[in-house]
Amino acid sequence: MSDSYKVVSKITAKKIMEAVSQNTRLDGRGLLEYREIKAETGLISKASGSALVSIGKTKILAGVKVETGEPYSDKPDAGVLTVNAELTPLA
Repeated sequence: MSDSYKVVSKITAKKIMEAVSQNTRLDGRGLLEYREIKAETGLISKASGSALVSIGKTKILAGVKVETGEPYSDKPDAGVLTVNAELTPLA
């Protein structure tokens, strides 16, 4: 580990310890406070259902599409569920 990394880590650890001793987080919120949560539905017109959930500056968009079809002949009482996910790179 480089010396500069150790210094940054010690500074960060010190700030965290100071904040916790004052019952706050680094961003000033209390230890039991959470970021604002919002939810909006029906935003994707081509989806059977959709929602945009925001937690602070974090945003999650989900869409669901439902189709019915014929079951496979060897499993007439079973269905198929297909799941796809598209994720953006994290900053």
